[in-house]
Amino acid sequence: MKHLLKISDLSVDEFNALISLTEKLKNETKKGISHKLLAGKTLGMIFAKSSTRTRVSFEVGMYQLGGMPLFLSSSDIQLGRGESIYDTANVLSRYLDGIMIRTFLQSDVEQLAEYGKVPVINGLTDDHHPCQALADLFTLYEHKNRLKGLKLAYVGDGNNVAHSLAEACALAGMEFCAASPAGYECRADIIEHAKELAKTTDGKITVTNDPEEAVNDADAVYTDTWVSMGQEKEKEERIKVFMPYQVNKKLFSHAKEDAVFLHCLPAYRGFEMTEEIIDSPFSVVFDEAENRLHAQKAVMVSLMS
Repeated sequence: MKHLLKISDLSVDEFNALISLTEKLKNETKKGISHKLLAGKTLGMIFAKSSTRTRVSFEVGMYQLGGMPLFLSSSDIQLGRGESIYDTANVLSRYLDGIMIRTFLQSDVEQLAEYGKVPVINGLTDDHHPCQALADLFTLYEHKNRLKGLKLAYVGDGNNVAHSLAEACALAGMEFCAASPAGYECRADIIEHAKELAKTTDGKITVTNDPEEAVNDADAVYTDTWVSMGQEKEKEERIKVFMPYQVNKKLFSHAKEDAVFLHCLPAYRGFEMTEEIIDSPFSVVFDEAENRLHAQKAVMVSLMS
């Protein structure tokens, strides 16, 4: 691994190694075993989009690994005032041992990796959210003791989270089925690439407009907000379109009896899911949120140690 720009950049072996390392780091941290694997190293964290979980988990993760996190908002650096990515990448590479960036364009992340000389981690773009997908599948692994052969149903907007989940499920040999309203589906090229990856692992990737079809016999049901950052003007229209895709008791009843519920948070109760779902015993959303910390530590160790 040189960078983590999107899940499909990983090989099957690299993906499995990250899941195993996440498990090791989490278990040993819970036992009080420290891992100063990045002592003396610094991670620059560029935020063009604000976040609770991404910022806190990366900062705490670097601290636990013995390194130093450096928060850089778009108003703090010259990138936000028109400095080129080429210049920014070259300058930051002279100071830092790694860069995490949470921004809008996937191309900005890729250029930062191309022009810089240190590892780059995609903390989220409009197209991909690889750190979230790693935490999601690790959470599922914790609760099911396996990944291969499981079915993950995603219901809602075909967004960056859905894209990364499709790619991660393909690498894990899982079945992934996304249900979205017409016009809001996942990007066709990303799904097609995930299908190609799945051929090598006996996985299966499908998309549908029918939420019941997606959830049927699923081991896990996943949803995300219907209104992502930058889509606030579309809120009223999106609520109308997506309300039939709400994860509620009726829809969830089509999943397996021991199915779990996942959500990347922040969650908007009464919209993409009901309170009886997110607050239920089968909801693992807070395990999932915690696992952002452990999965990202695995990524940082793999790239920067």
